[in-house]
Amino acid sequence: MTQSHFQYHVFFCLNQRENGEDCCMNKGAEAAFDYMKKKVKQAGLAGAGKVRINRAGCLDRCEVGPVMVVYPDAVWYTFIDESDIDDIIDSHFHQGKVVERLLV
Repeated sequence: MTQSHFQYHVFFCLNQRENGEDCCMNKGAEAAFDYMKKKVKQAGLAGAGKVRINRAGCLDRCEVGPVMVVYPDAVWYTFIDESDIDDIIDSHFHQGKVVERLLV
C-alpha cells in the first residue's frame, strides 16, 4: 500500500474558456482558490502530511461549477463564497466530515 504525501490534496478548476463560455473562472474560482490557500496556511494545515491546494485545468464539470475535488477521498465540491470554503476547511480538513450541502 502506498501512502499519500498529503492527507488531502485539493484541485481547483481554474479553467478559462474562450468567448464567455461557461467555466469555473467566470464563477469566482480564482478568488476561492486564493482564499482557501491562505486559510489553510493560517490554520497550520499546509505541507507534507497535511493539506495541499493546487490549481487544475478543466475538470469537465463546468455546468455545476465552480468546482474542486479533494483526494484521496474523491469528493467533489461546489462553492459560492468564503463561508462555503470555511465550511470545507472546518468540516472536511479538521473533522474528516464531508460537507453534504456542497457536494456535486
